[in-house]
Amino acid sequence: MREHLQHFIGGQWAASEGGLRHEVINPATEEPCTAITLGTAADVDRAVAAARQAFDTFSRTRPEERLALLDRIIDGYKARMDDIAAAISEEMGAPIGFALAAQAPLGLAQLKSSRRALEGFRWEEEVRGGLVLHEAIGVVGLITPWNWPINQIAAKVGPCIAAGNTMILKPSEECPSCAVVLAEIMAEAGVPAGVFNLIQGDGPGAGAAIAAHPSIDMVSFTGSTRGGIAVAEAAAPTVKRVHQELGGKAPNLILPDADIDSHLPDLLQGILGNSGQTCIAPTRLLVQRGQKAAVEALTSAVFAATPVDSPEKEGRHIGPVVNRAQFDRIQALIRSAIEEGATLLQGGPGMPDNVNRGYYVRPTVFGDVTPDMRIFREETFGPVATITPYDSLEEGIALANDTDYGLSAAVTGDPELAKTVVRRLRAGVVGINGYAPPADAPFGGYGKSGNGREAGVWGLRDFMEVKTIVCA
Repeated sequence: MREHLQHFIGGQWAASEGGLRHEVINPATEEPCTAITLGTAADVDRAVAAARQAFDTFSRTRPEERLALLDRIIDGYKARMDDIAAAISEEMGAPIGFALAAQAPLGLAQLKSSRRALEGFRWEEEVRGGLVLHEAIGVVGLITPWNWPINQIAAKVGPCIAAGNTMILKPSEECPSCAVVLAEIMAEAGVPAGVFNLIQGDGPGAGAAIAAHPSIDMVSFTGSTRGGIAVAEAAAPTVKRVHQELGGKAPNLILPDADIDSHLPDLLQGILGNSGQTCIAPTRLLVQRGQKAAVEALTSAVFAATPVDSPEKEGRHIGPVVNRAQFDRIQALIRSAIEEGATLLQGGPGMPDNVNRGYYVRPTVFGDVTPDMRIFREETFGPVATITPYDSLEEGIALANDTDYGLSAAVTGDPELAKTVVRRLRAGVVGINGYAPPADAPFGGYGKSGNGREAGVWGLRDFMEVKTIVCA
């Protein structure tokens, strides 16, 4: 079992002040695989002090120096890809092949995106009668989730380094080891002491202390909408900037007469991949009534053909969901759909027949789902698709927008017709016959999906302050 019982503060590994031991449960075996120490407010205080001390010097480094530093971090990351993937696979259940092909590489892509944004960034802009400067914002608290752990860490760490900020990272206690590997990479790359600090911990402990800390200038949070509200409330008295990427309930609006055999299968993999634990997964399939039967048949066949098996095995299967709480939530939503009158087309409650332990969920498809059902409205975060028919395209657009969330959406069908629809969808990312945004495009949502953007130039700007100099 891995043991990461110390935090990384001021360039050194340091024991916690009063923290409790926490064991991470392998979701495939239901047995402990990693131990960490949950950080305390005192640990956060020490990390903030180190970051504050480092900020004055690091914020004044030249962009060329930070480019060279990012290059060394990227090189170190490449050398540790296998370690990162192995930790993610064991702690959150991603099959090892998927962890190597998707989970770990996305973190690298985020770091490269930050480097490209920094390389071409305009630090000064002339306006009539003045000058606008972009500057580092200060000490930034980073609170990240377990579902794409290193991706979300790198999406925040990269722009912090590029902007000249210092930071305190609190990764999810469900998947902490990839952050430890990153701390080792940062140290080896020569990141100055105090620029990057790592505090392991949970939301009510270290997370709440970071959000409320008066000497933290900004907090960037990725996680549930409920968690984001708690962070914003804790941050409000100190009037710090709050940057959030929260939940989603993405529609896939299948256009009338769409070629579903050509375009739909790839979108369905977006629901199944990572065992459905992806905030932009296009889980709500909206289809014109005349194609309802065909979409139901294809979706059911794809889900039925998707194997569920151990993360240790190679192959094109999905693994378990991250923990017991997540498994129970998905099961409750599946049962609610049945009770509320949805048609179960594939899968259903309980574990797949080929496993007898672990938090494995049957790939599940529901038809005849209506907007009044819980499963239409609540984020499932599992390998579950819902199919809702519409009669007119106007009704389909209305159904797509009938959500509290607005992180992403997909449109399946004729690209020319899709172009007339995408501007009407209330979502931060809209894919035409796809759903995942490019690495340098801004990522973030509308409504209860949060505020702010990550990735590329837009992500770099969101981690900076703007100063106007008036030239008399």
